[in-house]
Amino acid sequence: MALQNDLILRAARGEKVERVPVWLMRQAGRILPEYRAVREKLSGFRELVMTPDLAAEVTIQPVDILGVDAAIIFSDILVIPEAMGLPYEMQENRGPFFPKTIENDRDIAALLGAEAAHELEYVYEAIRVTKKNLNGRVPLIGFAGAPWTIFAYMIEGQGSKTFSKAKRFLYTEPEKSKLILNKITDATIAYLKGQVAAGADMLQVFDSWANILSPEQYNEFSLVYIERICNELNHIVPLTVFAKGAFSARAPFAKMKCDVIGLDWTMDAVESREIIGSSKTLQGNLDPCALYQNKSGIELEVKKMLDAFGTQRYIANLGHGLYPDTDRYMVKAFVDAIKEYKA
Repeated sequence: MALQNDLILRAARGEKVERVPVWLMRQAGRILPEYRAVREKLSGFRELVMTPDLAAEVTIQPVDILGVDAAIIFSDILVIPEAMGLPYEMQENRGPFFPKTIENDRDIAALLGAEAAHELEYVYEAIRVTKKNLNGRVPLIGFAGAPWTIFAYMIEGQGSKTFSKAKRFLYTEPEKSKLILNKITDATIAYLKGQVAAGADMLQVFDSWANILSPEQYNEFSLVYIERICNELNHIVPLTVFAKGAFSARAPFAKMKCDVIGLDWTMDAVESREIIGSSKTLQGNLDPCALYQNKSGIELEVKKMLDAFGTQRYIANLGHGLYPDTDRYMVKAFVDAIKEYKA
């Protein structure tokens, strides 16, 4: 089925676009009362993720309500460790929690690798339902967590400011760490290919805890695994890599077989373009807190951002996910300001 709006795919491939495409990380979620209405009928977040019809419904809501140029499948990066054999809970006001973590050789041996992707049929079905219901209006983005970020949760067992337990494992058990990271990478590659087979038009890899590692550790325990994902997914569909706070990784990312590099709000647009060069599309990077302003303030921030990035080889987004207490009308103002921008 031909897409009625393929702006984001053309921008990702470096083709000329008539205006800057826009979508937002965490665009399907608590900022929308329509999402909260669906969620309230269920036992919790995980039930929503694992119910394809409802996951499809909330995936499409931002397209209808906010007018974004792409949908992103409603899911979670932690479905991969669960499929590999480590179930998680999503605790209210606490976030993800793993009752069991990886502690010894037996735990490592028990982890599934590429075959874990077979456990995620509910995600593939959500993609198929979403594609059918979108009916070609906009592209659908699939995603996964980067191996280091998934590893961090599997060792730490929950979110953390320091991930000191996970980092201690890197220092004290580097070879075992690499064994786990390779299994996660195998599972992730198979999972992303499964998403494409189900209908995803574009993919994004999120390295949410990239900023926790030193440049040396990031090279050893994250970059090599992201590069393997890029190599395996090369030319299948456009692929975005987003590594929060990974300043040192911008130049290595520029050499990888990805199409788009996502930037957080601490990364300057002009400097990033100089480091990365003109052969990649950039994505980002407004501070989510900028959306706490009024409409005129948001419009000013958008103008500054697009003046810096330009209108070609660029996808507008935030520098991280939407915060749940953001006013939906200010989010809509952000999307509208992108669409109405004149250089």
